[in-house]
Amino acid sequence: MSNDYAKQNIATRAIHAGQEPDPTTGAVVPPIYMSSTFKQDGVGGLRGGYEYSRSTNPTRDAFDEQLAGVEGAKHSISFASGLAAIDVLLRSFLKPGDNILLGNDVYGGTYRLLSKVFGPWGVGLDVVDVTDIAAVTERLAAKRYAVVWVETPSNPLLRITDIQAVVKAAHQHGGAKVVVDNTFASPALQHPLDDGADVVVYSTTKYIGGHSDVVGGAVLLNDDDLHEQVAFLQNAAGAVPSPFDSWLAIRGLKTLELRVKRHSENALALAEHLEQRPEIERVWYPGLESHPGHDIAKRQMHGGFGGVV
Repeated sequence: MSNDYAKQNIATRAIHAGQEPDPTTGAVVPPIYMSSTFKQDGVGGLRGGYEYSRSTNPTRDAFDEQLAGVEGAKHSISFASGLAAIDVLLRSFLKPGDNILLGNDVYGGTYRLLSKVFGPWGVGLDVVDVTDIAAVTERLAAKRYAVVWVETPSNPLLRITDIQAVVKAAHQHGGAKVVVDNTFASPALQHPLDDGADVVVYSTTKYIGGHSDVVGGAVLLNDDDLHEQVAFLQNAAGAVPSPFDSWLAIRGLKTLELRVKRHSENALALAEHLEQRPEIERVWYPGLESHPGHDIAKRQMHGGFGGVV
């Protein structure tokens, strides 16, 4: 991300990052480059570095730069789905015999991937209440983990994890990478890389796409070497979004801040109303003072607590 973008708020970055006018026509919206192949000016004479759309595509690159700008990350790599992003990220640096420490309340698709695909491949999986820092520290002291996987707010119970505390524990005990699934907060409300996380992942299908008409995922990070590994495996395995999917994600990201903050306002009003109803046993929403993770969420989320109650 350039210094100019770093000085702007995320709503401005979402409009401008990666959105330079088309040099041929002056179009202010990036074109949808529906081309599988790009003409070369002789052997190795790539125009702008483009050769084949599995490797790189201008529309996808525009979205990657835009999302990196909004997240405040050095690198963004977009994928065909959130699970494709998780799969390629983990396979880029894990090997059989490595271990993952997983929060006990994560998206079911993530657990299925890790337990049913990575498990038979020889990667160990242990589950812990990742909101309990003492329990996390105890696990990290007793066994070597390559990854600590965090969702905050979690899907579906909206449990809140102290990212800074988990990062401190992970880096002190064996140097495990901390990966944060930030889907339920989005970059409109939370920036895990600023709290020390090594990698952020998204299902861009949700808030980032925003219109229930595109499936996608993304990996965001600052580590140059890991970025190279993830990009290589994505190209080798082919889990790329189409140019049209990338264009839809670009469109959705431009209104992310407006939408998520209104979602958060509406969710808080609904949660506060429901909490007063005598027939309601319990309302789970991190914006409520009654939520056990409220104080942490108030510190590490900015501008709201999300749209899920």
